[in-house]
Amino acid sequence: MIIVTTESVPGKETKEYKGFVKGSTVQSKHIGKDIMAGLKTIVGGELTEYTEMLDEAREKAIGRMVEEARSKGANAIVCMRLESSAVMQNASEIIAYGTAVTVEE
Repeated sequence: MIIVTTESVPGKETKEYKGFVKGSTVQSKHIGKDIMAGLKTIVGGELTEYTEMLDEAREKAIGRMVEEARSKGANAIVCMRLESSAVMQNASEIIAYGTAVTVEE
């Protein structure tokens, strides 16, 4: 699956628009890792526990978006975007969305 943030795939002709596709997930961390991240805020530095959580969430959201695009018969997604929001303390939603298309092989 080709995924781009642009309106078209460079060097490929768009044959058909399949429509809007999206994938999302809500992730939270284990309480032990949450405590470790809290302690790090005292001394500063990257909160790797949260970085890892968000990386995993992005991968899941993009994977679900790709599954939806495949189910529509697409071989590419254009105008892909990622957004995040806090749904509760220590839990974030990540949504990936874009337009499923068929491009020349």
